[in-house]
Parts: sequence; C-alpha cells; structure tokens
Amino acid sequence: MILEPLLPKVLSVRHIPAAHPALLRSYGADPERHVSLGLVTCDQDDPTYVALDEATKHAQVDVVFAKSFYAGAAHASGPLSGEILGVIAGADPDEVGEGLAALLRCLAHDACFYAANDAGTIAVFPHVITSLGHYLSKVAGLAPGSSMAYLVAPPIEFTVALDAALKAAAVEPAQIDPPPSATNFASAFLSGAQPDCEAAAMAFAAAVVDVARRPIRPTAY
Repeated sequence: MILEPLLPKVLSVRHIPAAHPALLRSYGADPERHVSLGLVTCDQDDPTYVALDEATKHAQVDVVFAKSFYAGAAHASGPLSGEILGVIAGADPDEVGEGLAALLRCLAHDACFYAANDAGTIAVFPHVITSLGHYLSKVAGLAPGSSMAYLVAPPIEFTVALDAALKAAAVEPAQIDPPPSATNFASAFLSGAQPDCEAAAMAFAAAVVDVARRPIRPTAY
C-alpha cells in the first residue's frame, strides 16, 4: 500500500461567464482584462495548485486566487469547501471553460498525494512538473517552461526528506516553506533539469517512507 495514490476529490466546480466587476476585483481579477471566472474546490490543496498551473498552459487564463484553508479538509467549513479554493479568470468564457477542463484532467490523472505508510495516515507529495506554466513559475520565481520538483510532507518527515532530496541531485531550492503551512504541512520547490528534479523527488518520497517506518531514531547509524 505504500506510495499508492491518494486521489484528490473535486468537491465543486462552477463557471461564471460574466462576473460582476466588484466580484472580479475582490478575487484579484482585473475587470479591464477579465470577464469570466472558473472556481474549484478540492480536498487536496497542493495537487490543485499544480492543476491551476496546468490550466494556464492550455487556455488563455490567469490564476487570480488560490488559498489553502486552515487545518485542512478534515476541518472544512462545509462539505463543498475541502482544502482549497482556486479561481481562474479570463476575457473569454470559452477559454475559462478550457482552463477548467485542463485543471480537472490534471487532478484526475496526474497530481495527487501518495500514502507513505500502510495505513495511509501519512501522505507525501513528490510531484515533478516538467514544464511550468505562468502561475507557479511566478510563485517560485522561475522561468515558464522550467522543470520543478514540488515536494510536500508533514513536518518532521518533510525536514528529513528535504535534506535527502537536496543531496540526491543537482537541484537548487527555489522556495522552502517550513512548517506549519495552513494545513500544518511543509513544502519546497526545487529547480533543476528534469532528471535531477525526478531524482530529488524520488529521494524525498523514499525518506518520508523511511521516517514513517522508523519515526524514533535519535542517533545516526
């Protein structure tokens, strides 16, 4: 069961073809450039950030709002809230529709957490983006089209695993967010050539599994 996919569950998807300008502004859109909004909630936040970036590679849309909810999906404000609300915006409602379609494909077939123990109670996100879109590239401070390892795990698992990832390949940290995040995890973006990002992600996942198997190891041996 270890490293079995923990598939994200999309909880709601709505498309507002012609949003009110006040609503557009409140979610970070520009009424001079944006007309239509696409909204999604999901029970996994980091795969959704990846999926939002994927939307920008398939349609003329911008990610105008994307935030994780405090304490995670298990403590959501309602059954449709999940762990994150993501909002894309565009000038053409059809483009926003295409962006939502790309986002949903990514969540169904690409980005997800994995079980790091047999019980599935410890999760890891060792995801490699082969070509960044213009959303996550801006967040990470990298060029669009770059490869990036997007690594997430609970606090101590993350700390040990990030050290292993950085030592495993020729990668550089573009961003490190120590714990706690809004969902009490921790994350990092590592940049490098695609094979190096993949090697770093594999080392990260392996280290998380190792900590899950042997959580108490006070001395190195």
